[in-house]
Amino acid sequence: MVKNVPEIFGCMVFNEDVMRERLPEDVYESLVKTIATGKTIDASIAGPVAAAMKEWAIEKGATHYTHWFQPLTGLTAEKHDSFLSPDGPSRVVMEFSGKELIKGESDASSFPSGGLRATFEARGYTAWDPGSYAFVKDGTLYIPTAFCSYTGEALDTKTPLLRSMDAISTEGLRILRLFGDTETKRLNTTVGAEQEYFIIDKKLYDKRKDLLYTGRTLFGAHSPKGQELEDHYFGPLKTRIGAYMADLDEALWKMGIHSKTKHNEAAPAQHELAPVYVKTNLAVDNNLLIMEYMKKIAERHDLVCLLHEKPYAGVNGSGKHNNWSLQTDTGKNLLHAGKTPAENVIFLLTLAAIIKAVDDYQDLLRISVAYAGNDHRLGSAEAPPAIVSIFVGEEIEQIIDSIIAGTAYRGSKAGVMDLGIPSVPTFRKDTTDRNRTSPFAFTGNKFEFRMLGSSQNIALPNVVLNTAVAESFRQFADRLERADNFESEVALLIKDVFTEHRRVIFDGNGYSYEWEKEAERRGLLNLRNAVDAFKLFNSPKNVKLFSDHGVMNSVEINSRRDIFFENYSKIINIEALTMIEMASRDIIPAVNRYVGDVATGANAKEKLIPGSCAVEREIVQKLSELTYKAYHTLIKLETNEKLAASIPDVVARAEAYRDTVIPSMTRLRGFVDEMELLTSSEYWPLPSYGDMMFKI
Repeated sequence: MVKNVPEIFGCMVFNEDVMRERLPEDVYESLVKTIATGKTIDASIAGPVAAAMKEWAIEKGATHYTHWFQPLTGLTAEKHDSFLSPDGPSRVVMEFSGKELIKGESDASSFPSGGLRATFEARGYTAWDPGSYAFVKDGTLYIPTAFCSYTGEALDTKTPLLRSMDAISTEGLRILRLFGDTETKRLNTTVGAEQEYFIIDKKLYDKRKDLLYTGRTLFGAHSPKGQELEDHYFGPLKTRIGAYMADLDEALWKMGIHSKTKHNEAAPAQHELAPVYVKTNLAVDNNLLIMEYMKKIAERHDLVCLLHEKPYAGVNGSGKHNNWSLQTDTGKNLLHAGKTPAENVIFLLTLAAIIKAVDDYQDLLRISVAYAGNDHRLGSAEAPPAIVSIFVGEEIEQIIDSIIAGTAYRGSKAGVMDLGIPSVPTFRKDTTDRNRTSPFAFTGNKFEFRMLGSSQNIALPNVVLNTAVAESFRQFADRLERADNFESEVALLIKDVFTEHRRVIFDGNGYSYEWEKEAERRGLLNLRNAVDAFKLFNSPKNVKLFSDHGVMNSVEINSRRDIFFENYSKIINIEALTMIEMASRDIIPAVNRYVGDVATGANAKEKLIPGSCAVEREIVQKLSELTYKAYHTLIKLETNEKLAASIPDVVARAEAYRDTVIPSMTRLRGFVDEMELLTSSEYWPLPSYGDMMFKI
């Protein structure tokens, strides 16, 4: 039990309090200025910072350091070096130089590069990101870094993210200067990423090859009980889960992560953790640590944390809500509407910039969450649809419509909630309801991008958001800086943008068939699967967006597009091969044993009681037919998988996996799941859905 949270919070992080205590005053001020403004670090301070960081880390039990980076695998990577340095034939000293802090070298040949690097071109560099704090974990000093190739191209997710943060700050400051703001030196995007996940008992997990290899169940008949009673959502925490969550909170607090909210989610064995928002590059690092600690702490409790978007068919999958906002370094939130949003010009202009960005780059937003795992949940009645739209709430939508029409906004006051119970106090309710079906929803002082998959690195969605809004700000600033009358031009600009991009605003049921048809009528994209989405990543307008703002060049964009397709194909390939192995080596043999034993018993019974084996005969017949169908579907799946794998073109290969391999996988699962319901549980080789979701 944690007794003093403030005392342990951030105790393993080289944060500003530690810097202030351990660094010379001039070094501290220079480093903090770099962190606050995003400007180039003064190389002369690297030595003192490295020395202080090393001494602090050693006191925390560290013997090694690592440049912690985010290659294009979606995960993190690290190579550990000790502080040890020889000091004569029999002595050592602990050293860590400024050069080692600022730059590291790593082999870049074995990470995805999309053709950026050949196998023999191995050199890659890691570069310190001062804006994300170093920390000690498992006896090692972790230094968050960017990762690039020998020729300078970004080989990671963090480099474009940092560039996009610079881009939106640069263009946003142009807007603020037009409003007379001379104090703000940097405009920061902030993010709080809610994380959904499933928990399973490790003993059951170890018996499922599909969970081990792919993160999701490839077979499994539905449990008699799922989430239909809606009794798990926000329900009391089970003792074992409560203990796990308590340990997880403590571990995250020590890492300086503001783990704030925890609760049961909609599906059995599904849960959620929500942190407080922080600057975006730190939020990305924190979310990666959250996912790592979720898995690590689960092991201590003989549990396994499942981060796949759809571990179980037939119940809710897991997403990650990306709460995104804009804040000046002086503490002003540009998305804070205030008591009179209709009169808050900076808020309305910022809102217009975001609405324009989402409409202009709806394809990029969809691509940023496109992933083989996320295809299982987007568009179904548990997650936002694949169509990108914005929900702004009734009050803001009325303001927008009044601006478009040129009429006065009459205003709407928040009502008072009175439950009619004298002992329960009344309270003022919000002016609008929420819309859980919206992919991109305004929730008071931020936008909640709800389409992200639970397993993904949140960097790319925020790269897209930052850069697209930066482009809106750029266009706005270009127009306003030329205006003869600033006030009238701002009003006209806001009206023009709301009028042109009104089509992307939608407050209804995003799950409905009617919205799908209406979205088509409005001209909105409906990219139903990841493969269709990936194709648009390097369209001319998208290349221009990223290159104009210095976020990614055409080479970096094309390489990522190829990696998207390759990763998709690899995931489906692994799933197909896993299904083949499980069906051929485990499931079909088990069913055959059961059928054989039933048939043997029936023969013996028939001799004793002639005509008494109708039930056994029907079971044997049904299972024999299903086994026959499953086996021949298995052969077809093997054929389709081999044909798809042999296709050299990355796009055509991904299309083949989508169009031929996945349908064969779906058909095979249908037969196997039906077999499970007819086979004795004593013979079935896999833990059931009921066991996995309810026995924790």
